[in-house]
Amino acid sequence: MAASRRSSLPAFMFRLLKGLLTILAVGLLLLTVGIVVINLWIFDKTQARIEHEVPLCTVQPVGLVFGTAQWLRKGGPNPYYQARMETAAELLRLGRVQHLLLSGDNRTRYYNEPISMWRSLRYRNVDDSHMTLDYAGFSTFDSVVRAKEIFGAERLMLISQDWHLSRALFIADALGIEATGCAVPDDGAKGEWRLRLREWLARAATFGDLYLWGREPYFLGPFEPIKVSPP
Repeated sequence: MAASRRSSLPAFMFRLLKGLLTILAVGLLLLTVGIVVINLWIFDKTQARIEHEVPLCTVQPVGLVFGTAQWLRKGGPNPYYQARMETAAELLRLGRVQHLLLSGDNRTRYYNEPISMWRSLRYRNVDDSHMTLDYAGFSTFDSVVRAKEIFGAERLMLISQDWHLSRALFIADALGIEATGCAVPDDGAKGEWRLRLREWLARAATFGDLYLWGREPYFLGPFEPIKVSPP
């Protein structure tokens, strides 16, 4: 009897392992399908409001410029940052926006995205009166929420790379902001496929932030409405 039990144990363990692997595979499949469905839904809701020709971008009172690192980790200027700064300055010159909200990470005294953007735009002859700095834009979610809750922006032009704008517009829609997207010129960069892949995951996570677990911004603060200066 003992020998029979020992011989049946490996078979039992094999069936158990096979069952667990099957459950895992089905779970991964469902997760993948869910991510794809959410992304396609977000694309469908937002793509029509993303303009790729800068002079044709829909006129809005405030342009929200999303922060990113000015320099690459391996050295040299970040092309995504440079494209956002050039586009933001051009939009202001063309009168497509009247004011720029520069929102980014200010995690340490040595890393300050809003200040970097402010300096870059000053270099491009953008006056201080046309810029507001948001030092607590720690994420796309935080930047969009704060644009409305802290800076009183009910209408926005979102300024970033096209693969980033769908998520930002989706957040704005959920908050009741009248938003459009202006895609900055993007010639592509080495390793960009990783950013695009990560963005697929980020869109799915944003769906959860908005409709499942009720994410809140890291920091809000007092109401400081933007005073838009005439062009």
